[in-house]
Amino acid sequence: MRHRRPSQNFSRRIAMPWLLVAVAVGFSAPRLAADEPTIDYLKDVKPLLQRRCVACHGALRQEGGLRLDAVQFLRKGGDTGPGVNPGMVDGSLLIAAVLGLGDVSRMPAEAEPLPTEEIEILKRWVAAGAVAADEEAPPDPRQHWSFQPPRPQTPPASRDGNSIDAYLGAKLAEHGLQPVGPAPKAVLLRRVHLDLVGLPPSPDDVAAFLSDESPDALERVVDRLLDSPEYGERWGRHWMDVWRYSDWYGYQAELRNSARHIWRWRDWIVESLNDDKPYDRMIQEMLAADELDPLNEDSLRATGFLARNYYVFNRDVWLDSAVEHTGKAFLGLTLNCAKCHFHMYDPIPQQAYYEFRAIFEPYKVRTDRLPGQPNVTLGGLTRVYDADLTTPTYLYVRGNDKYPVKEKPLSPAVPEFLLGRPLAVEPVTLPNEAWFPGLKDFIQREAQTSAETALAQARQQIAPAEQQLQSATAAALPFVNLPADASAPGGSAPAGRAAVEAWETAKLQQAAAAKAVTAAEAQLAALVARRDADLARFAPARARPLEELATAAATAERQAGLRQAEADVAKSEQAALIQELAWRNAREKQAEKEKAYKQAVAALDAARKKLGEAQQAAHKADDKYTPLAESYPPTSSGRRLALARWITDPANPLTARVAVNHIWLRHFGEPLVGSVFDFGHNGQNPTHPELLDWLAVEFQRHGWSMKWLHRQLVTSDAYQRHSSLAGAPSANLERDPDNRWYWRMTPQRLEAEVIRDNVLATAGQLDRRMGGEELAADKGLTTNRRSLYYRHAPEKSMEFLSIFDSASPGECYRRNTSIVPQQALALVNSELSLTQAKTLAADIASRTGEDPTEFVRRAFVSVLGREPTSEELATSRGFLQSAADPSKLQRLRGQLVHVLMNHNDFVTAR
Repeated sequence: MRHRRPSQNFSRRIAMPWLLVAVAVGFSAPRLAADEPTIDYLKDVKPLLQRRCVACHGALRQEGGLRLDAVQFLRKGGDTGPGVNPGMVDGSLLIAAVLGLGDVSRMPAEAEPLPTEEIEILKRWVAAGAVAADEEAPPDPRQHWSFQPPRPQTPPASRDGNSIDAYLGAKLAEHGLQPVGPAPKAVLLRRVHLDLVGLPPSPDDVAAFLSDESPDALERVVDRLLDSPEYGERWGRHWMDVWRYSDWYGYQAELRNSARHIWRWRDWIVESLNDDKPYDRMIQEMLAADELDPLNEDSLRATGFLARNYYVFNRDVWLDSAVEHTGKAFLGLTLNCAKCHFHMYDPIPQQAYYEFRAIFEPYKVRTDRLPGQPNVTLGGLTRVYDADLTTPTYLYVRGNDKYPVKEKPLSPAVPEFLLGRPLAVEPVTLPNEAWFPGLKDFIQREAQTSAETALAQARQQIAPAEQQLQSATAAALPFVNLPADASAPGGSAPAGRAAVEAWETAKLQQAAAAKAVTAAEAQLAALVARRDADLARFAPARARPLEELATAAATAERQAGLRQAEADVAKSEQAALIQELAWRNAREKQAEKEKAYKQAVAALDAARKKLGEAQQAAHKADDKYTPLAESYPPTSSGRRLALARWITDPANPLTARVAVNHIWLRHFGEPLVGSVFDFGHNGQNPTHPELLDWLAVEFQRHGWSMKWLHRQLVTSDAYQRHSSLAGAPSANLERDPDNRWYWRMTPQRLEAEVIRDNVLATAGQLDRRMGGEELAADKGLTTNRRSLYYRHAPEKSMEFLSIFDSASPGECYRRNTSIVPQQALALVNSELSLTQAKTLAADIASRTGEDPTEFVRRAFVSVLGREPTSEELATSRGFLQSAADPSKLQRLRGQLVHVLMNHNDFVTAR
């Protein structure tokens, strides 16, 4: 096989007749063995062509004029003649192309060659006569159902007027299915609690609901739950899955992925859901809050969606993630499949991928200061901004960044087939404080307060230093003029030397304290001058020219540097003398003290060198000073804001459908569209397309309100149906064993976070404080905050949650649910469940006294949300009554509660 350097144009014309090519390279048609199975076009050939060839030779794109998505087009061929000559392997374009024979470029040009077994299928099919009947031509891929806008429609007639049930009922009737009856009230209450807030109902909640016979009892429970702060936490975790939330991670303290303080984005998600912020507005803020509302720090937190893509080692990986997960999360579109070649299924050419990437090309991540924390590593607002509007975007040949097509930079664009119009980009002129944070009052105020505090602290050292110098002078005065080996009246030579040494040290200390005050005064003066110059850059009218203020600021800053260098030298001189005296007078560890003295001398030399540099700098005359904060570009590209508005345009056919599908999945256990992140040709068709479209239209009509959508779903008859198979019509089990048409409610294993939180909540020990910095994952079994607040990152997640299939931080559009022995062992043996079972048992015992029946009943209601069956009650009573003494009884109570926490009903929403 010949290897060529990739080029932009992969389609090549044929240079000689096909038969001559075949003869020239000397190959012949394969001989078919009598026992070889016949190759079937529809079964063997067509899927192969669709998988490997149709992206470049289909309804939307026909390289070389050749179309391969129907056999009649293959026979017709393209610019160079027929695609196949039946019975003539040697003279068929299709075979020569997949082999790359003669002067024919090997196909597919933009992907790996076909394996030998697939080539043999094609050769045998051609050799046998290329038998196949003409087909109906595939439609234009742009006419795919999901690329057409959902249209308002009239739901089917229903007895109770619930449109969801009307649509589902029509499908049930179509398939000859009978819906089961409603779930018991206790089961329904626990279901809706777990769904909307992720926490179980209390025994009081259960009692109140069971006694409420009013027709709107459930609706009032739903409203209460949606209004509770726990709703945002529950559904925040769902959307954190979809938007691939991850705390920062790297090597030790090195940031390599995501961003520090990204927990603020998590808090924004929770707060936005509780406020019922419209879904379209949430998308706009996540993609472009810095352009949409650049001074709103609450909104800026949302751009953590893009900050999460940060990857220190490779900018391409970073931008690839932005493209891929923006497409999947909001559009249900696998744009990433077009990175290396024309999308295999959807009408997205490779160039469109890089045009979409150009939208994100300028953006980077920064951390802004917040009041009270000058060190942004310890705390700050992580957000995105456009760093460089001139960075070009190139197409990479076959997706390889080593081969950019630099002669043709690409402009930002979106797949126009979705809305039929291009991206409307308008640059955004940012407010001054957005691109120069030094104008913020708190930054100026804290800087001045810090300088004033430093000056006050320096001044406080003057009096003690002077007092110590006076004392040392008085003590040393009798010895100052004596020879080193002389004796003084009433004293000795060593005493005299000590007094003189203390006096010399005190002199240096006093000088250092005085110079520190001078330096602090100069720093304060420089700060004021720099602030004045900063403000003058933006003041509409100035009393003094900016040039004058900038020059004054630069001069003051250099003077402050000089005074600080002088103070540093004075301090280093004192330190060197102290180390010299310690070494000179040492009676032991002299080598260590000599080393310390030499280090102090080296530090003094370095300080004197810096002083020399500061003295030279002080003679300069220019206006180059250090602003109070870093500056950023004053203009943002507007690309991301244009994208956000394009995605949330009511005419966009995908956005509302994708959101509705995610919410439906998490209420009913199965989505209406199984491929939740792929609504394209390679995805699955909706089971209930009319219902999906009706919900999408109504979702938008009701202001993109997620709370409105939750109410519609959980108050439907379909949602309230029993999940039990007991008494279900046998025809249902035969015709729809997987409950594809929602004739009953599907039981759902609870997510990892809900299981942990329920252990704590059931025992009354859940810490319900909201928000804040992520908590150490290894504290999850000994501390009691909700699970979404613990560190969630690759290799830094809570093991207990991982065992129960917690979300992958890299991508989790839909969670997997496993059943493995480790899960049972985790609940049986974990310190968390053992401790909380004992706590709950003690609480129940304090409420029920010595009555074993009441203890069992309340234990079941507390843990499982329901009364025990008669068999469960009898068995549990017998277990407790086996206790021979009170101490054993309390242990058995704890064991019974622990058993209930390991019950299948505890980890399942029925």
